Amino acid sequence: MKKITMIKMEGCPYCAAAFKAIDELKKNYSATEIEVIDKYFQSQLAEKFTDYYYVPSMYVDGKKIYEAQPGESYDECFSNVKKVFEAAYE
Repeated sequence: MKKITMIKMEGCPYCAAAFKAIDELKKNYSATEIEVIDKYFQSQLAEKFTDYYYVPSMYVDGKKIYEAQPGESYDECFSNVKKVFEAAYE
């Protein structure tokens, strides 16, 4: 399994949706470990990832797989987070 990294921001509703999707997906991908980096509280770590604007943004081995978009529904979020999990298991 490849490393998943998630950039998040405290209080972000899209991040909350992504965490909900992660909790659901971990039922089928139980071995998944995710490094979570807070954009503001861990800014030095977040600065290593320069190709995102919105959070959450999720990477597999440093390659961006998902970046939330304004107005995104939970179903869209779930589908995109699932793609991240699938990429980590390729």
